[in-house]
Amino acid sequence: MNRVKRNAALVVLLASSSLLAQTQQKFSTDQLGAPILRDPISVYNNWSSYDELSDNIPLTQELAMRELNEVLRLRKLGVRFDYYMMDAFWFDPNGGYRTWRKPNWPDGPDIWIKTCQQNGIRPGLWFSSNTLVKINAAPAWRDSLNKKGWAMSFYKGGFLPDFMDVLQYWYDKGIRMFKFDFVDLTIAPAEDEGKLSKEEIVRRNTDALREALAKFRAKNPDVVFEAFNGFGGDMDSTYYPFPFKTPVDLDWLKVFDAQYAGDPRPSDVPEMSFWRSMDIYSDHQVRRYEQAGLPIERIDSTGFMVGKTGTIYYRAMHAWKSALILMMARGGWIDTTHGNLELISDDDARWFARVQSLYLHFQSEGRIKSFGEIPGEVQTYGFGALDADGSVYVVMNPAQNVARVEMPLLSQAQNPLGEGRILFRDAGFVPRLSGNSIELGPGQMAMIGFGKYASSAFDFGIQQDVVIPRSIHPVPAEFHETGKGVIQATIPAPAGGDLRLIMQQYSPDGSLRRTWAGGPPSGTNMSKVFLLEATQDGKQLPIREDYDKVVWSGLSWAVGEIGARDLHAGEPLTLTFRSMEKDPITLKGTLYLVNY
Repeated sequence: MNRVKRNAALVVLLASSSLLAQTQQKFSTDQLGAPILRDPISVYNNWSSYDELSDNIPLTQELAMRELNEVLRLRKLGVRFDYYMMDAFWFDPNGGYRTWRKPNWPDGPDIWIKTCQQNGIRPGLWFSSNTLVKINAAPAWRDSLNKKGWAMSFYKGGFLPDFMDVLQYWYDKGIRMFKFDFVDLTIAPAEDEGKLSKEEIVRRNTDALREALAKFRAKNPDVVFEAFNGFGGDMDSTYYPFPFKTPVDLDWLKVFDAQYAGDPRPSDVPEMSFWRSMDIYSDHQVRRYEQAGLPIERIDSTGFMVGKTGTIYYRAMHAWKSALILMMARGGWIDTTHGNLELISDDDARWFARVQSLYLHFQSEGRIKSFGEIPGEVQTYGFGALDADGSVYVVMNPAQNVARVEMPLLSQAQNPLGEGRILFRDAGFVPRLSGNSIELGPGQMAMIGFGKYASSAFDFGIQQDVVIPRSIHPVPAEFHETGKGVIQATIPAPAGGDLRLIMQQYSPDGSLRRTWAGGPPSGTNMSKVFLLEATQDGKQLPIREDYDKVVWSGLSWAVGEIGARDLHAGEPLTLTFRSMEKDPITLKGTLYLVNY
């Protein structure tokens, strides 16, 4: 290129650079294209720092402001938060969603809203849609009430117009995100009950609410709407048949930015780590909603929740690192952190920020895709993220065996994977990486980088509080029913390792059956509902358990381990598995020899 052409090109380049700079200065996410949510967002939700459903820890102004201060602390350490969602029960039961509950909120919401805005955080509010959950019907809602008086129709009466006025009222005060929970689209006003089919009622409610939300979005284009319970899908277990019994109406994506996939709970996949079974639940739900037609970006897995309340089984920070990586790796564009942020140390926050930064990059500028089998079917699977420089795979083996996971190319334009690097794994079993596949231990999760990401700069370490056996082998045993809800087997105690005990509970039709024993504070610990007992030489042996929790969401399994030092190899060992479930059930027992 001669000097004249080079100078001309330089003039064009400088002009383009100036234009680009001007464009960046004026940048707004509102100018980006579809989907409705124009870029990934990071949300803090204060649910599980308090819990008024499965625990008795109330939401207060003091608690909410304490967590806001923690949000600001974490932001200084590099964690990104764009929104603060005030979850359930902020409202006065008699205020029609317009006033805040006293004495819990002596100053009302103004300080919270103002502090959020001053720090560039957009506040959000939770609503129980059309059901009366800890709120009484306002006068304007009463002609929409059903006969039992606990829910309102959207399609007739004064509820929907007043509800939309409420949303606009809070939008005008600075609220920019709305969470719609506990919707019931089958509700008809008392005068219509028995006159219309269920299908017609659902159609009318759906049309009315969707039209109202669309009008609200058109008037307030920067609003974020998220759909929670009641908008389709099955959440109680991971054993349900598919397609969903409660179908997902994809037309809701015209007004909602995302659909959540279920609160954290154990899956029906038994794991020695209770928290790993919870990881598998959220993985499973995302895959099922994806199968139902939702783009992966529009699914909020709601899988990262730390806290000191019953809703999260008093998890605190147990096994939090894999939960965070998986929440980000699943690819949803609403990345929500729930709970007690004061539990996150400064060092933890810096680690959190690195994971978040990596995946927000992939969500914004790359692609994330799922691969493999369905988690609840106890086969290997994963989530892969890629850009022009490389890829990161997060893989899981939910089974009780060592398994090899294939990591497929995620795009026809993707380069061959080349040499990879294990970036994160559970303690114990050391995964063996070979080309595009990796061998994982039972119940193990790992993160692998390729290309640019096969570098120590992206190492995230080893999760020490989930320990995977270095070997596992089935132990033959014949269990026999000895009474209602009781099975028993006697075997020669194995040598050379710990004995893992697994009990699973089934309905008479062969489907896995959960037992619901209540939530805190009055619920029953599952170790008193599912009992694993081992006796040898007339003595009861100690059994390590991690399912010994009050589980509001129910459980269908129990897992425990007897340490090798407590076993007399070759001597008779009697194992008794018992369920206190009152309904007819059958139990299945399996055993494994594991070495750590």
